[in-house]
Amino acid sequence: MKKKLIEVALPLGAINAASAREKSIRHGHPSTLHLWWARRPLAAARAVIFAQVVDDPSEWPELFPAEEEQEKERRRLFRLIEELVKWENTTNEALLQAARDEIRASWWRTCAENRGHPRASELFDPDRLPAFHDPFAGGGALPLEAQRLGLEAHASDLNPVAVLINKAMIEIPPKFAGRPPVNPDAWSGASEGKEPLIGREEWKGAQGLAEDVRYYGRWMRDEAEKRIGHLYPKVEVTAEMARERPDLEGYVGRKLTVIAWLWARTVKSPNPAFRDVDVPLASTFMLSTKKGREAYVEPVIEDGGYRFTVKAGVPEAGVPKHDAPGNAGVPPAQGTTAGKRHAFRCLMSGVPVNYEHIRAEGKAGRMDARLMAIVAEGDRGRVYLSPLREHEDIAQQAKPVWKPDMPLPENPRDFKTPNYGLSTFADLFNPRQLVALTTFSDLVTEAIARVKQDILGTRTSRPLKENAGGTPAFPGDGLPLRDGGTGATAYAEAVGVYLGLGISKLADAQSSLCRWKTTMDQSIATFGRQALPMVWDYSEANAFGEMAGDPLVSMRNMMRVVEQLPVNMGCCAVQADAQSQHIDKDSVVSTDPPYYDNIGYADLSDFFYVWLRRSLRRIYPDLFTTVAVPKAEELVATPYRHGGKEEAEAFFLDGMSRAMRCLSEQTHSAFPVTIYYAFKQSENVRRTNTGGTPAPPGISTGWETFLDAVIRSGFAITGTWPMRTELGNRMIGKGANALASSIVLVCRKRPADASLATRRQFVAALKAELPAALAYLQSGNIAPVDLAQAAIGPGMAVYTRYARVLDASGKPVSVREALALINQTLDETLAEQEGYFDADSRWALAWFEQHGFDAGEYGAAETLSKAKNTSVGGLEDAGVLVSKAGKVRLLKPEELSADWDPTTDPRLTAWETVHQLIRALETGGETAAAGLVRQLGGVAETGRELAYRLYAVAERRSRAAEALSYNALVQSWPEVARLARSEPVEQSEMF
Repeated sequence: MKKKLIEVALPLGAINAASAREKSIRHGHPSTLHLWWARRPLAAARAVIFAQVVDDPSEWPELFPAEEEQEKERRRLFRLIEELVKWENTTNEALLQAARDEIRASWWRTCAENRGHPRASELFDPDRLPAFHDPFAGGGALPLEAQRLGLEAHASDLNPVAVLINKAMIEIPPKFAGRPPVNPDAWSGASEGKEPLIGREEWKGAQGLAEDVRYYGRWMRDEAEKRIGHLYPKVEVTAEMARERPDLEGYVGRKLTVIAWLWARTVKSPNPAFRDVDVPLASTFMLSTKKGREAYVEPVIEDGGYRFTVKAGVPEAGVPKHDAPGNAGVPPAQGTTAGKRHAFRCLMSGVPVNYEHIRAEGKAGRMDARLMAIVAEGDRGRVYLSPLREHEDIAQQAKPVWKPDMPLPENPRDFKTPNYGLSTFADLFNPRQLVALTTFSDLVTEAIARVKQDILGTRTSRPLKENAGGTPAFPGDGLPLRDGGTGATAYAEAVGVYLGLGISKLADAQSSLCRWKTTMDQSIATFGRQALPMVWDYSEANAFGEMAGDPLVSMRNMMRVVEQLPVNMGCCAVQADAQSQHIDKDSVVSTDPPYYDNIGYADLSDFFYVWLRRSLRRIYPDLFTTVAVPKAEELVATPYRHGGKEEAEAFFLDGMSRAMRCLSEQTHSAFPVTIYYAFKQSENVRRTNTGGTPAPPGISTGWETFLDAVIRSGFAITGTWPMRTELGNRMIGKGANALASSIVLVCRKRPADASLATRRQFVAALKAELPAALAYLQSGNIAPVDLAQAAIGPGMAVYTRYARVLDASGKPVSVREALALINQTLDETLAEQEGYFDADSRWALAWFEQHGFDAGEYGAAETLSKAKNTSVGGLEDAGVLVSKAGKVRLLKPEELSADWDPTTDPRLTAWETVHQLIRALETGGETAAAGLVRQLGGVAETGRELAYRLYAVAERRSRAAEALSYNALVQSWPEVARLARSEPVEQSEMF
């Protein structure tokens, strides 16, 4: 079959930049529909799927006979991808249609070439694009982008929470696309000042559905406030409060809406003399650290106990001010913490409170909480107030009628709260939060009934039977949503699905594991990372505060997503185990499976499942049939679940091999399969083997085991593409950790007649093929930071083309050893490229490897210069180094002359070229660098090639700052070269 674009080249820089940018986008991004861990960026998903189904121009010599023509066509496709991945083009229908046209053109050519295939009518129907399938759909980024590109998307996952998210994104909106809302206010014009429905010509996509979710979500919120609003009182500012707080004088007599109540957990003091004292476990007494708006809590010791008071302004050196041993002068930012050896200190006696004592108190049921401060909404920001007894008493009046009493998993890595007695999901919420979430969950059912009544006219005086254009709004009642219905029942249930997701999402903002962030003056949701750590002082957001924690705010943000979702029909999401499922149609497959042991999806998603099950079990009884999310079959190497690390690894390898085998046997033969693998930070560090040779980047149990599973399934790897999903300034973070956060593997089914090979043959093939592949990657301007991982692709393509590679004793060469050999060949190839550089640059490169920009002995420099056929004096004349007092040091880019003119330089070197370019780029940007490139002509390209080698040296030697500069130069090269040519790209050339 023809190679696809992704098997040859990608505009990786543009994809990575767009993926990183998505991290800062919230409004309207599908990730805001509901939390899911480790979602793939939409930009990466869209680019990968497009390049996976579009032919590489080299495969059609009859259309593009010369290499120059192929490269020109490839650049045109690149420009299309570069526009396609931009966030602002997510809903650009003209651009998306251009991408769909490219996909269909490639498909037509494929169908024409396979007219004689025995299953041509089934597999190669030019009138029907192949379907798309993701068997590990998770958060749904890949199925969503396949749908956006015009493919019929099928999503499946073992996890019911993931299935529901995918249904909400790709399955439900198309069922009700183009239909108007049914709520009475939309028809009368009373809904938030909008014009009446009558007279409006068109409701695009799922706009009508989104409008109804907002309306009935507002009804739910208002109804809940009638029932439990008394548990969320406002706070009245009195003259007594303002007596010591001049900043409150303007609020005296006013009732302010509470944003959040800030609580500190407490345990009994370990000091026998203070056994009745509830010790606050406060990680900080600071409330706000914003300049000019500082506020803090000051404990006041009195009458044998203590109280909290809130003060505005910058605190003095330490609080509290009392004579308790070990407490006087403690900085507010320290709270009652006591350093590493002890967890906290008793506020009254100063006695250390260790974790053992806290655990014992928690498990004995003696851990409580005490109100520490109240945060209210002021005229120009937050107002911090001292706790009030009546507010604490009201909170204690909350009596939940139901609790999610399901035990938390015995997962010591990700779940810390059971250590302290919080052992069920109910324990993660205080009583008032449980009352709120239960009330909202139960109102979902009432809202569904209300929607149906409005459709059928039983609650209003006029049935809503037709829209403004006179076409039927609904065909009447009929099948429920789970059976594919599109009538009144199905629509009411569809609205209920989004309401239920909204309440599930609300749980993230309404637990006792939420924190108050002092630098932002706001409450931070439960899942700051993929775990449930213990939180000592927590923020309880007001469920009716019209801020974070209020379901109406969340629902509005969610509907921004729904309004913009694609609505092509035929897409669906089902619950299925990837290890055994059957893909009904030969499909294009791109998938993002679990990453070894990185994230325990099933354990974590139970946090949401308990609330979704209560709200939506009647709509999807099969999806919510179990009490908890299925875990036994989940493909995660979890030691606690499988009896140890080795057993967990064996389970993962066996299960992932079965899942990959299903894909290799059932996917469409015309297309490669793309599989994502995400690195932990620790997996990315480049290490050195015991023999002194560099170990392959990313070698780890997870990466190696994952690759092994893919290869065992019968796949051959034809490409590896690093996809960076961190923010741009994290490209070289934490020492030398400069690799991508995820890798896309491109795979094809290995031929059944693949031959055996010896280790020697494998190494010979690597040395013969990897240099050319590496040169092509470099010519495509792949960033140096990505080069090592991208080179694994052509290296593993050699390894996996054989049935097995055997060593001298007849034993198979392992994936780990193959990776090491690929990396070794990569280093040798890069070293061989040094032969193309001038003698001065070869000397500078060798010196840089040993010393960087630090000084070294003159004698050593002179000895090295003789070996490289140059001299220290000549190197100094060439502007490469400075020699003084018996020491030699390479010149840094910032030390080079800004007046340098390469056209008159009598001893032009690649070394000076690359560092002058870096100087120009860092001081004057791409325009300044382009001016130098214009003067350098063809010599500039030699400088770019040297930057690759210098990056490899700097990364291996953990010189992060230098590595960043070399990487930035290569990444900027396309724009620098374009500016140097002064040939702007015409818009008409893009598509």
